[in-house]
Amino acid sequence: MRKILCVLSALCWLSVPALSQSYPDRPITMIVPYAAGGPTDTVARIVSEKMGRELGQRVIVENVAGAGGTLGSARAARSEPNGYTLLLNHIGMSTAPTLYPGSTDPLTAFEFIGLVADVPMTIVARRSFPSNTLQELVEYAVKQGDKVSYAHAGAGTASHICGMLFAAETGAQPLTIPYKGTGPAMIDLLGGQVDFMCDQTTNTTNQIQAGEIRAYAVTAAHRIPALPNVPSVNEAGLGKMELSIWHGIYTPKGTPQEVRRRLTSALQAALADTAVLERFRQLSALAVSREEATPEGLKSKLTAETARWKKVLAVETQK
Repeated sequence: MRKILCVLSALCWLSVPALSQSYPDRPITMIVPYAAGGPTDTVARIVSEKMGRELGQRVIVENVAGAGGTLGSARAARSEPNGYTLLLNHIGMSTAPTLYPGSTDPLTAFEFIGLVADVPMTIVARRSFPSNTLQELVEYAVKQGDKVSYAHAGAGTASHICGMLFAAETGAQPLTIPYKGTGPAMIDLLGGQVDFMCDQTTNTTNQIQAGEIRAYAVTAAHRIPALPNVPSVNEAGLGKMELSIWHGIYTPKGTPQEVRRRLTSALQAALADTAVLERFRQLSALAVSREEATPEGLKSKLTAETARWKKVLAVETQK
């Protein structure tokens, strides 16, 4: 019996290098824990295509929306740690521990591949909304209270956090309407079913440029090239609403180190690709540096942001 166990143990140790050497030999799934057509989905599809070319296999995006991104994150965490299931998530990874007690702990349930991009947000409204400026929007929202509707993608999502900051800064208390992603929320905004929302430029730039929705501000320190006529929140006197949405790629805990190295290398190659950079530029997204597109860069960011949002959200959720 002891001899059999020794043989089995040796085979297990041998299987890890064998897996690493053959990886990948089939398509890879990249879970996005939000609806298709949303901003994080857009980032994932831009990056996954180039990563797939680098790896020699397709990287297929799978949308698993619900519960502020925690459903998709949980599925990714439970997946086999072999490099064939990735998770691309945003700032919601750092807010989930506070807003969803008992949900998957991102700091212990995953291995880290690297940061991807930073994306500012925009405060936008349906085209027929009566306010012309951010100041007018604030005044109208404060006066009308819950007669004004605010759409977001669920507790802990980027759009929810932006809405919380808006309420904290202005005192407005609009009726909040959660969706399973800002993709569906944008459809209702375009159709006039909801009044306003806050969403990443990857999901709003095209509609703003086409005049299909009203834009009031970007949550950046300065105006951005793709939307030169849209003021920053600083210009409008709401500097505390400055917010950039960071994105990162993860794998389940226990994924072999060599596999993770290959994934990080593929990510770095994608972020150096001129076509990827141009697509990001068009959507006002900023690819991170090579140093940030690393396991260390992502882990450091997640650790710091988890501590930051725990303080902010603990105050806001107690109000």
